[in-house]
Amino acid sequence: MNQLRTGCLNLWEVVAQSIAMLGPTMTPVLIVPLMYGSAGNASWLAYAFGSLMLLAVALNIRTFATRSASAGSLYEFARRAFGARGGLLCGWALLWAYALVGVAGLTGFAVFSNALLGMAHVSVPGLVPLLFCLAVGLGFAYRDIRLSTITLLLLEAGSVTLVLILFAFVLQHRGSLFDRDQIALKGASLPGVALGATIAIFSLVGFESATSLGEEARDPLRTIPTAVILSVLVSGAFFVICAYVEVLGAHGLPTPLDKLGTPLDALADAARVPALKAAIDVGALLSSFSVSLAALNAGGRIVFTMSRTRLFPAFLERSHPEFLTPHVALASFAAVVGAVGGGMLLTGVTALDAFNDTATLGAFGFVAIYSFVALGAPLYLRRRGELRAGNIALAIFTLALLVIPAAGSLYPVPPPPANTFPYIFAAYFLAGVALLWGRSGRLVLDEPELAAARRSA
Repeated sequence: MNQLRTGCLNLWEVVAQSIAMLGPTMTPVLIVPLMYGSAGNASWLAYAFGSLMLLAVALNIRTFATRSASAGSLYEFARRAFGARGGLLCGWALLWAYALVGVAGLTGFAVFSNALLGMAHVSVPGLVPLLFCLAVGLGFAYRDIRLSTITLLLLEAGSVTLVLILFAFVLQHRGSLFDRDQIALKGASLPGVALGATIAIFSLVGFESATSLGEEARDPLRTIPTAVILSVLVSGAFFVICAYVEVLGAHGLPTPLDKLGTPLDALADAARVPALKAAIDVGALLSSFSVSLAALNAGGRIVFTMSRTRLFPAFLERSHPEFLTPHVALASFAAVVGAVGGGMLLTGVTALDAFNDTATLGAFGFVAIYSFVALGAPLYLRRRGELRAGNIALAIFTLALLVIPAAGSLYPVPPPPANTFPYIFAAYFLAGVALLWGRSGRLVLDEPELAAARRSA
């Protein structure tokens, strides 16, 4: 048995997968302060630019998603454009990206678990909530993809609603939506906005994970591309609002926004609604769980698809006979994610540092993946005889935008340990090439051959 349950997910359940991978509540809690440290009063503009950047990527993804669908996500798209070896490179980068996003979700869960337990004067090792989150997430992913996506939809809707309620109180307290300093970009600089756009990428990566549900979505050639575009537009607009309102609300606070460890708690106190603090922390906790569950859903399906083409051992392509989920691939991927996250905590890395480091490291994989897609879209269309000048222009525009986060990770040289991150990813990438390149030579399959291989497996 190596089939998944087909046609079981509607548009909103597919959208939930992408939105959950983004972890929208994590941005106002942890990333907007970092953004403010770089872009200042232009933080909202940096998020708008970052959203434009990933909208361009989404339009390239749409080129593939309107013509083909599978559980292989962008790995399968790259294989159709570049052949087996190109697919290998993209799939290897995808596994890095989704695994580290999963670790970020688990360590974020540990951060907010301890924050909530601290209110009750209870303390537990960070490894305990991390393993609890992993076990519960794997249970959802193992049992039913529809149950997983409905859970993601409810959790993210609830946590985002809490953030928006707090912002409404902040605006009421301030008495005006207008912020002259932000509208005029007071004190902002072009390098600061460029660095801010790099940070915005960290908030927005993962929007493409809906493509991993290509076999389980209803009418996938319409549902998947719609979900990808919607997730960028909705999350981008939300992040612009978050940046604007948080900067506005932080004016006049004794501590600058980029120095606040718990910015939403500080805004709740300033707006005289301290009761929202615990609710916001619960929302952030649930959002962390959503991130880890979405990463398991997507990563497990990448392993499943790569095993179908024999890049990975064949036993990983088994699906559960009752639930029709890729249970072996899911368990294997979860084991890797848990080992990385648990290993970091056991070696003395704090949960918050582990979150920051893995979220940043994961972003390198996403930038590589998005570059593959932008390069591959015109090649794919050329093979199909559908290439137009506009497709080439879109690919060039997207690649030019992606140079910004790539260059921003190298210059100016970031402080340790972030200065080593590009080289760690490069070492991982080269190790994957050495490990799997030889196996990929016999995997140049067109779609009829791939379908036959699946039937005969």
